[in-house]
Amino acid sequence: MEEIDLYLRKSRITREGVEALTFRTQEERGRAWADRHNYRVRKIWKDNLSAWTDAKRPDFEKALGALRRAEVPALWCYAVDRFDRKGAGSVIQVLDSGARIVFDYERLDSADPRDRERIITDAERAKSASDLLSHRVRDTKQGQRRRGEWLGAAPFGLRKDKRGKLHHGRHWDTVLRVISEVADGYPPRGVARRLTEDGKPSPKGGPWNASTVRRIVYNPVYEGWQVVALSRDYTWPVAYRNEAGERVRVFADDVKPVPADLVAKARRVHAGHQRGSLGPRVGKPTHLLTDLLRCGGCGAKMPTSGRSYVCNGHAMGKPCPAPASAMRVRIEEYVYRAWVGAVSAADVGTGDPLMIAVAERWAALVAPEETEEAQEALGAVKAAEVAVERLANDRAKGLYDGSMGKYFPRLVAEAEETLREAQERADALTGGNIDLTMFDDADMLEAAWNAADLPMRRDLLRVAIEKITVTQAVRRGAPFDGDARCDIEWATPDEA
Repeated sequence: MEEIDLYLRKSRITREGVEALTFRTQEERGRAWADRHNYRVRKIWKDNLSAWTDAKRPDFEKALGALRRAEVPALWCYAVDRFDRKGAGSVIQVLDSGARIVFDYERLDSADPRDRERIITDAERAKSASDLLSHRVRDTKQGQRRRGEWLGAAPFGLRKDKRGKLHHGRHWDTVLRVISEVADGYPPRGVARRLTEDGKPSPKGGPWNASTVRRIVYNPVYEGWQVVALSRDYTWPVAYRNEAGERVRVFADDVKPVPADLVAKARRVHAGHQRGSLGPRVGKPTHLLTDLLRCGGCGAKMPTSGRSYVCNGHAMGKPCPAPASAMRVRIEEYVYRAWVGAVSAADVGTGDPLMIAVAERWAALVAPEETEEAQEALGAVKAAEVAVERLANDRAKGLYDGSMGKYFPRLVAEAEETLREAQERADALTGGNIDLTMFDDADMLEAAWNAADLPMRRDLLRVAIEKITVTQAVRRGAPFDGDARCDIEWATPDEA
């Protein structure tokens, strides 16, 4: 008895009531054909995918491969449009190979030469029908997008009314919390962990993860805009543009989206263009150099232990090839003298990089509100620069070769205008004068140090010093040699 394979396919969007397209009905028809013609069914291949899209149909390719390798002499398929909808080219290759294909519904058999022309014609007819259906579906969806109707299921935290407009859903407060915490400086992984710990349901019902947090932050729908995916490879959806190049509102008229400035800040903070205003709080330090010192042997921090700063890695029992330690009195005196000498020698008038960094950090101490506003403005500049660059990169990748291509010039113009406005605001906020007189005079600097308490002394050191790497002493009990053992990394200006 000869063998035959069955290929079954139905689209994911097929209505359940259409029996002719169900797997069960197709298999029953195939087995009945095999019994009538004295064939034994060797294998059943199934794909629950469209035959027209570019999506891979794994079992279709395997079924054709089995025919090409002569593992089986024939393949049964319910109908020509179940086999493929890409036209005559796809069936001609199989017909020319000499393999036998049976199309039950049309009663066509490639073993009969008279059926060859009919198979080719029906393949073209199936393609034409699929093209027309795809065109109608695309036009329908395009019209819905233009009218601001949401096409699929409502996004997390939202609900959809009968007109396709979006409203706040029962998890809207979670959406606001996600975006607010990222804007405050919390990393997505930490936000996800806290949401899970608080029992907040995620979009999929399980634990939260960082990627879900990022998708919420970057999805334009939460700003009230209709969205579209540029391509499968593009990470985030983008705001849809109508024929005039304008974004389309998808929220109902009386529904407020997440404030645009909050969303923009969250994205800048996540991208590293701006510091968050909050974040994990630390305990109050009680020593001058805590968190500045690093062990030269392993890079670990050097907190205090007794009268010395010691390698924390070594103290915790971790391997360190050369654990460093230094008497607090000796190293604190050395660092203070090095700080006074370097800062007072930096020239205010010539734009010395160290003095620029001191000015930036000193401003953050004496005028935190104004400085935060300036940092936000600089963050907006960085974000705008990245947006312009991303548009250029996306076009180079071909993402704007299709229907979105006609909007590209307007998108570039908007991005460049945003950059210009952000730069003007940043220039206005960062152009003020800061009194740096005491940093330009060693005597005044020492007087300010003597009058300061421990927290202020810590702050004064940190306006000029990034970190200090301490190496191990040449021998136990050797006199402290700061020049030989301390590598001070001086502060540098923030990147614009």
